[in-house]
Amino acid sequence: MDLVVLAAGMGSRFGGLKQMEPMDPQGRFIIDYSMYDAARAGFDRAVLIVRRENERAFRDTVGRRLESVMDVEYVIQENDSVPDARIPSGRTKPLGTAHAVLCCRDVVKDPFMIINADDFYGRESYVLAHRFLNDECDDSVYGCIAYEAGRTMTENGSVKRGICTVEDGCVTGITESSILKSEGRIAAEPLDGSPAFAISEDAPVSMNMFLLAPSVFPHLEKGFDAFLDGMKDLMKDEYLLPDVISELVSEGKASLRCVRSSEDWYGVTYLQDKERVVDALAAMRAAGEYPSD
Repeated sequence: MDLVVLAAGMGSRFGGLKQMEPMDPQGRFIIDYSMYDAARAGFDRAVLIVRRENERAFRDTVGRRLESVMDVEYVIQENDSVPDARIPSGRTKPLGTAHAVLCCRDVVKDPFMIINADDFYGRESYVLAHRFLNDECDDSVYGCIAYEAGRTMTENGSVKRGICTVEDGCVTGITESSILKSEGRIAAEPLDGSPAFAISEDAPVSMNMFLLAPSVFPHLEKGFDAFLDGMKDLMKDEYLLPDVISELVSEGKASLRCVRSSEDWYGVTYLQDKERVVDALAAMRAAGEYPSD
């Protein structure tokens, strides 16, 4: 079963390639812990989506460590990976998460899970994902691992989250928002300019941990064509996976099951977040959740 890892983006707020920031005394990254959890849950192949300039670094570090426990494939995401004359030749910013997944269309042939390389999701989420992909996922039934909003915050600023509307166990809408906790209240500002609103600590949010079937690729191809036709800012607009999935759900072409996780999320949205992640991983190792080696 495939685990597709989004590792091509640069962390502008973090200040560099945060996917390869050491998080323990042995110099391992968050993705090393994610791969360990995924392998324990039953995933047997990792598809790493990387930029061409970073491929060698990934192969020499996490790739080398990973090859002993699962198969590894590398997919290059560049703005010419899905060639089209409408893509400006001078653009350097990646075209977005939906474009990244589209780059895998010739490699991924079975139901798969998507994660961000720089997010720590926790073991339970991988177990839930593997079970869903085995038992429920099909050409028209996808899944989303949903976290409680309060478990995904940072003390160092706002974060982007997909706030899920859930009805009868299915996600019927995802509102991409910037959320910020202040004075015990979580305020959400939708990225589309809609009015701000408050959410509860346990409100379900998407962390880009989607469970999909290869049937999504034709939809991604069609949507990419429409995205290129409608670009307003040729240098910055992004083709985003939550938008595509939300559209499929709204059009009745797929359902998106809400798979709730009780794990805490850890990540390095900001450079100041690193200490919290390092301390959390150290505590987990001390508790025996991860081996020291």
